[in-house]
Amino acid sequence: MPHPDADSAALGELMHAAFRGLRGRWMKQLAPFDLTPHQFRAVNAVARSGREGGLRLKDLAEMLRIAPRSATEVVDQLESKNLVQRGPDPSDRRATLISLTDEGIKMRSEVREDRARQADEYFAVLSEEDRAGLERILAKLAEENPHRHGPRGTD
Repeated sequence: MPHPDADSAALGELMHAAFRGLRGRWMKQLAPFDLTPHQFRAVNAVARSGREGGLRLKDLAEMLRIAPRSATEVVDQLESKNLVQRGPDPSDRRATLISLTDEGIKMRSEVREDRARQADEYFAVLSEEDRAGLERILAKLAEENPHRHGPRGTD
């Protein structure tokens, strides 16, 4: 009888291999937008923050699980591409809010549409039943292991 850890290890390896394939597609998909996956995650986090006026830099760093200094570098890169802008936080003069520019909103929408198309192509090898089963399984795993993204996150 196989050791139970061996089966779990094999599942983990398969999941990792599948994710690497999907992530590789996403990296290629972001190249025409001159974005890295990390930069797009930041754009997405700002868009999804739901905070009026934008997201504080320290909150962005926490959402991305990076140091505030690294978040500053990412925001600097995105600002130089005119995708985000900094503005004052009316509730705290010392704080800065990061928000998407019109160009950032447009680019995010285009990337998300293209990403959905890429995902459809990637998962096309699965039947509708298998896709539904995979979605159910991944949602369950995401609930058991909460992370910075929900099961339908697009980062």
